[in-house]
Amino acid sequence: MIGVYCGLFLAAFGAATLLPLQSEALLVGLLLNGQWAVFGLWLVATLGNVLGSLVNWWLGRRLEHYKDRRWFPIAPRQLQRARKHYQRYGHWSLLLSWLPVVGDPLTLVAGVMGEPLKRFLLIVTLAKGARYAVLAWLTLGWIG
Repeated sequence: MIGVYCGLFLAAFGAATLLPLQSEALLVGLLLNGQWAVFGLWLVATLGNVLGSLVNWWLGRRLEHYKDRRWFPIAPRQLQRARKHYQRYGHWSLLLSWLPVVGDPLTLVAGVMGEPLKRFLLIVTLAKGARYAVLAWLTLGWIG
């Protein structure tokens, strides 16, 4: 039983990093199986996904230290433009962290831009928790 939760945690964690993984299919399968508590599955998936995003944020914070290096993958002009964009839309853009393709890089950019950890965790947890809650709701037919 604990192996199922660990597997879901690892899938959700990996899916939130820049790795091309998905946790939604596993969560749906486990929900449809009906052997595990819905709240427990939601909690484990959310926790894994948020911690994966935290890895991205941390990498972004570390990446900033190398911005003056020759091998740095982002030109200073591009970094400045990203800063300006992030300052314009700010931390509220993290509400989109649940989206495929753009969500994971967004959490990395938040780290590069120096987003405070507490606010980052609050907004990302809200976004990712809501995504898994809606997925569970739709999967279990709670929409009427």
